[in-house]
Amino acid sequence: MPAESGKKLFVGPRFRRIRQQLGLSQTQIAEGLGISPSYVNLIERNQRPVTAQILLRLAETYDLDLRDLATADEDRFFAELNEIFSDPLFRQIDVPKQELRDLAELCPGVTHALQRLYAAYTEARQGETLAAAQMADRDVGTRYEANPVERVRELIEANRNYFPELEQAAETLRDELNVPAEGLYAALAARLREKHSIQTRIMPVDVMRETLRRFDRHRRQLLISELVDPPGRAFQLAFQLGLGECAQQLETIINRAGPLDDAPRRLFRITLGNYFAAAVMMPYPAFLAAAEALNYDIHVLAQRFNSGFEQVCHRLTTLQRRPNARGIPFFLLRVDNAGNVSKRFSSGTFPFSKFGGTCPLWNVHSTFDTPDRLLKQVIELSDGTRYFSIAQMVRRPVAPHPLPQPRFAIGLGCEIRHAARLVYAAGMDLEKTEGTPIGVNCRLCERENCAQRAEPPITRTLILDETTRRVSSFAFSNAREL
Repeated sequence: MPAESGKKLFVGPRFRRIRQQLGLSQTQIAEGLGISPSYVNLIERNQRPVTAQILLRLAETYDLDLRDLATADEDRFFAELNEIFSDPLFRQIDVPKQELRDLAELCPGVTHALQRLYAAYTEARQGETLAAAQMADRDVGTRYEANPVERVRELIEANRNYFPELEQAAETLRDELNVPAEGLYAALAARLREKHSIQTRIMPVDVMRETLRRFDRHRRQLLISELVDPPGRAFQLAFQLGLGECAQQLETIINRAGPLDDAPRRLFRITLGNYFAAAVMMPYPAFLAAAEALNYDIHVLAQRFNSGFEQVCHRLTTLQRRPNARGIPFFLLRVDNAGNVSKRFSSGTFPFSKFGGTCPLWNVHSTFDTPDRLLKQVIELSDGTRYFSIAQMVRRPVAPHPLPQPRFAIGLGCEIRHAARLVYAAGMDLEKTEGTPIGVNCRLCERENCAQRAEPPITRTLILDETTRRVSSFAFSNAREL
């Protein structure tokens, strides 16, 4: 979208997904657009087109960016399908890219099913879950659940990393506490003590050992390690309150996800508890207003809300309140110095890989060499899409000597069209700045002569020639393998 005047667009599944994300019924959105509920029903079943006038009315009424509507989910689904069908398993099946795009747009449920099937296949192939799969085959009463971490990531992506029930509960709590950021820890401790009979204690490391937080149900004590910094302590108290005071909201969201095995269900609850804690520390209206006023200066936001760099970056990916309170659609990545991805979130269209690492040319990896500097970069994917990103190394709670000090790199980015709103892009000519060419990861990247390539693309035939040594460790054909 948008549509030219008079052009017929049959985008039923996309229209339905937009309505559902807005939390509206067919009758409600029909009233807002000035059309009949029956016409909305026909649009969603692709039996009537969406006109340019309806699209413009939709954008104006619900403060939507039509460019986001055209790409947000479909691009992500297409990238995931492209990754799946690049596997050698499908070598003999030539699936045109346009068919994958059509599938991503018209059948998102089928796309999701394929993702889960491929994830299960990948794990079984690696031998990690073969026993579980065999048990599932023998016992029809037992369902097989893929990697719980990936399953929860899928649920977060399906909700655009935004949970209105938890946002409202967090805002209500902050209104009741009515304290500034520097007084939040004491107020949360008092609330736990007075309303839940839970005492908070900061404990020495020799008592807590490798544990940073532990709730003692019998003694009604919340124990926090002295290694946790002040923002982390407030976060852990807010998390504990969320489990107690938002139990109903948590269960509603979890049940909405459909049947889940115990592991993903527990992990989803923990993830939602963390979401609530961040929303308490950085209440949506105040945080969004500050982010916009400060041009998304992360360090100043961290000071104002008494939060950490990673906490602020993570919170920035959740600002998706509609119709008129949305922030920049950011994506976030957390990696260690070995390139392992431990966190990824996207409220935009960045095509994260589900089955591999990241591109070493993305300077998020360089932050370990410059631990006190924030790095910025314009990156460009092989399809020409450009993004602006910043990256910085962060230290997690310190570890006692002689244990290694945990370090991670945080990468935060957005589409180039949003970059002018960031303080980090001030003074840059974004149109003329050359983007660093990166790939999703080596196995899917088809760029030639990359000195950083760790493996050949699985979509190309490897060329082995003992008479030649190239810049890249791998040479491959230009033609796609079928």
